[in-house]
Amino acid sequence: MIATCLVVEVCERFTSMGVGSNLVTYLTGTMHLPSTTAANIVTNFNGAAFLLCLFGGFVADTFLGRYFTISIGALTEALGVALLTISTAVPSLYPPACNSGSTCIEANGLQVGILNAALYVMALGEAGLKSCVSGFGTDQFNENDEKERSQMVYFFSRFYFVISLGTLLGVTVLIYIQDYVSRTWGYGICCFVFFFVLVAYWSRTTRYRYRKCTGSPIVQILHVLVAALWKRKLKSPSFNTLYDDSIETARIHHTDQLLWLDKAAIIDENDYGANGFVIRNPWKLCSLTWVEEVKMVIRLMPIWASTIFFWTIHAQLLTFSVEQASTMERSIGNFQIPGGSFNAFYIIGILVASAFYDRVIIPLMKRWKGKHGFTHLQRIAIGLVFSIVAMIVAAIAETKRINIANSKGGNLTTLPISCLILIPQFFIVGIGESFMYSGQLDFFITRAPKGMKSMSTGLFLSTIGVGFFVSSFLVIIVKQVTGTQNGTAWLTSNINYGKLYYFYALLAVLSFINLVFYTLCARWYVKTMKNGVQIESIVSSFEEEEKHAMRMDDNLTASLEEDHDK
Repeated sequence: MIATCLVVEVCERFTSMGVGSNLVTYLTGTMHLPSTTAANIVTNFNGAAFLLCLFGGFVADTFLGRYFTISIGALTEALGVALLTISTAVPSLYPPACNSGSTCIEANGLQVGILNAALYVMALGEAGLKSCVSGFGTDQFNENDEKERSQMVYFFSRFYFVISLGTLLGVTVLIYIQDYVSRTWGYGICCFVFFFVLVAYWSRTTRYRYRKCTGSPIVQILHVLVAALWKRKLKSPSFNTLYDDSIETARIHHTDQLLWLDKAAIIDENDYGANGFVIRNPWKLCSLTWVEEVKMVIRLMPIWASTIFFWTIHAQLLTFSVEQASTMERSIGNFQIPGGSFNAFYIIGILVASAFYDRVIIPLMKRWKGKHGFTHLQRIAIGLVFSIVAMIVAAIAETKRINIANSKGGNLTTLPISCLILIPQFFIVGIGESFMYSGQLDFFITRAPKGMKSMSTGLFLSTIGVGFFVSSFLVIIVKQVTGTQNGTAWLTSNINYGKLYYFYALLAVLSFINLVFYTLCARWYVKTMKNGVQIESIVSSFEEEEKHAMRMDDNLTASLEEDHDK
């Protein structure tokens, strides 16, 4: 049963990364779209897939359950890939190839529209799978059974392994087939893989364990906000008179922040029935515990906002960095590395940094300082620092590449410069992501209300989606400000005639500004009163956060990972 969940995840990663990592080369090379247009199509597609995870989780929690959401998501993604396959197979759905010495014909509105339709159908399917597969896997274990709880730890280790496996297969094998066999075969293989995976998944239907839909935390947040607005004109009473029907062990102490939300827990004459008892309409009256849980979520939002820009940096690996690689010498003997396969170095960066952190940094910090590694806020900061370094390195590499292009002429298909100079920018972003991803995951899970852990994970994933859309927005702004004329514009149809290094430098500057903003947000957060206790500031080495991390034993860590994937 668990094996089918793992296979579904491998298939999803194989398809999404294999398509997304190499899509920009198809858009520029076959569809003849300008570099900036192609980059925005890629980032908008990936951004939609992650943002829709909130919708997928909402549907699963409230209406369909994880099993049916996975089924529908897999079918939807397979349909999207099928449409993408058709768009590459039918000659009328893409422009003719460029003839020698002639101007390339750009894809028309119908051709681009069909391609976009296929991509967004895929994104909708991906959202259903990303939001539910790991959670459905944990549903197969009995939390009250000690043996099954220990088996769940192994499930997570295998789950993260298959994520890496699916991604590596996608950016290597699948991209190689796309570039050197045909796009139709490359995308068609994904359709066949989904068909066999679904058959295996459905064959175990009677043996799965299912959990009933419990409702989405998003609805709870809406209840509190609407109730607070409904009673906004009422005078705030003492907190000990506020309504709270939660059981004693689940109650959260009242805090003196965001007091306007407290009005959602005020009982007025309209909340009493004819028998004199309180009639709770959740759109007009909420418990104080619900209100405090919403406050906890709101406190997460500054950190949420300040971590978005890292994923804007990450978006460059799927767009302009791949275009850079496609213009350079990529041959190793008789083998030529596909441009999109350079994302394998980014994945290697994640794996190397994660292993180094677990095997070297954590033991050293335990031995010398008695600390269980860096805190989640520190890891996020480290990730942001690496994003700045990555863009500086990328700008330097692009300067070397464009100098060669200017000396040899921009029309050269392959510039006489080794693609190896691009490896550091992919690798450094991978290192940064290993810290950023784990730090964000830890922060949003441990700082969210217990009943809202699945939604807090959705918030974390939404930072990735918003980061991709920010990338698209920046590309549009830079294009409008610098123009499109070759030689002066930063981002041109052919990157050999642009000044991409300026764009990378701009991203480095903006990332530094974001790091300052993040530091202020983190400082504010750790100073926030929580349950009447003042937490020490970020400047004092996050001591309270470190003590919290040291108290977490292995069982608690496994439990947090389970809540994350749900």
